[in-house]
Amino acid sequence: MDLQLEGKRVLITGASKGIGLACAMAFAREGAEPILAARDDAALQAAAAAIAAQTGRQARTLAVDLAQPGAAARVVEHTGAIDILVNNAGAVPGGALDQVQDERWRAGWDLKVHGYIDLARHYYPLMRTAGNGVIANIIGMAGAAPRADYICGAAANASLIAFTRALGGDGPRHGVRVFGVNPSRTRTDRVLTLAKQRAQARWGDESRWQETLHDLPFGRLMEAGEVADMVVFGASPRAGYLSGTVIDLDGGEQYAGR
Repeated sequence: MDLQLEGKRVLITGASKGIGLACAMAFAREGAEPILAARDDAALQAAAAAIAAQTGRQARTLAVDLAQPGAAARVVEHTGAIDILVNNAGAVPGGALDQVQDERWRAGWDLKVHGYIDLARHYYPLMRTAGNGVIANIIGMAGAAPRADYICGAAANASLIAFTRALGGDGPRHGVRVFGVNPSRTRTDRVLTLAKQRAQARWGDESRWQETLHDLPFGRLMEAGEVADMVVFGASPRAGYLSGTVIDLDGGEQYAGR
């Protein structure tokens, strides 16, 4: 299936690894022109090299901390107009309410919640003026199925789900689509870190992290590439009626009655 993404300019945040890198790779395979943004320049260069080796496409890179004031404006200045924005950068701490200090809570939200909103605040008007464009927010199942031991992330994701639905309801009047994807536990460094944090909080022993990843749908973690495939299809003209929707990509886990 031709996803009609040839030559589309796509900005992906948190693109140096995990789901972000998988998205960049998938867009490149479809002939799009990925722009990778993340904090670690060395990791970005390695990601761009991997994309070139596997797809033959040259990816641009931008080292930036999206939690810093004014970062979104600097990104727009660097990229100019784009066709697709994939908001993915985020590192919200795990833990219960009494385990996440205020400084860590605010830092997590500055990057993910305010980072997503700030970039949308800058790119959405440009897309609206152009009469086309797509914003894809990679959020997370914690917003739809909140847990007390990941309360900071649950609250962050819930706010981004509402933000996505609201903006996605307005966008079609201007030819713009906004949608979200809620991945469940995916095989990334981030999931391993959270699993260790959860094991430490529950049992005082992070080495028991594998015990927190039981009863998974299909008996396995989701792969980053599976999330990327959903995002790329949703961002393509093939999904031209998709807006205001947040897709729960969890293998049916929320309905499994565990």
